[in-house]
Amino acid sequence: MTSASFAEPQVMADLMARMLWEIEAVHFSPDEPYKLSSGLVSPVYIDCRRLISFPRIRSTLMDFAAAKIMAEAGFEQFDCVAGGETAGIPFAAFLAERLDLPMIYCRKKPKGYGKNAQIEGHMPEGARVLVIEDLTTAGGSMFNFIDAIRNAGGIVNHGMALFYYDIFAEAGKRFADGGVDLHYIATWQNVLAVAREKKLFDDKALDSVADFLDQPMAWSKARGGVDRLSA
Repeated sequence: MTSASFAEPQVMADLMARMLWEIEAVHFSPDEPYKLSSGLVSPVYIDCRRLISFPRIRSTLMDFAAAKIMAEAGFEQFDCVAGGETAGIPFAAFLAERLDLPMIYCRKKPKGYGKNAQIEGHMPEGARVLVIEDLTTAGGSMFNFIDAIRNAGGIVNHGMALFYYDIFAEAGKRFADGGVDLHYIATWQNVLAVAREKKLFDDKALDSVADFLDQPMAWSKARGGVDRLSA
């Protein structure tokens, strides 16, 4: 069921940002910021897992993802689509269906019994694999899956994140050093733009979020969080 409807990237980004607000997947809280698992203190939080519960939205996003991949990577560049445990698995299934490709999924670590597999499904030696996650911050989680797939004999030159933070310099370096082109639909800047347009918060809150997006580590440190991301 390959889809090849190519909207402008900015249109796709804007629409995805609107979708995320519509389903209440985005949370701004500058006054009581979130403490993330990395130790980062952040005024923003996003729950892309909610997308799976909205069929019209998820279908549209899979059209966008398929179009982005074909436009930016090529039409015949992949042999299968891989999702990472757990959030990436449903999106791998949706995108594999769109691209008429087989699907596999990758565990965070070998399961520890039976065949001790980390890769589930059929992946031939030398298969060209597209790895997808719901979101990526600095790429650490995605590279855990990429490295596992490469160690199992797969070739990974491309990753797909529906949502990309795009605020950490470490992320760009990680993908460049790892030889992976990252494709994505929307970023925090797109989400903030919609919040400003629709006046979803007062200017003080929006300016604080903008400050975080411009200087996330300084913003975090000033509020007791970490000032650097772990490797």
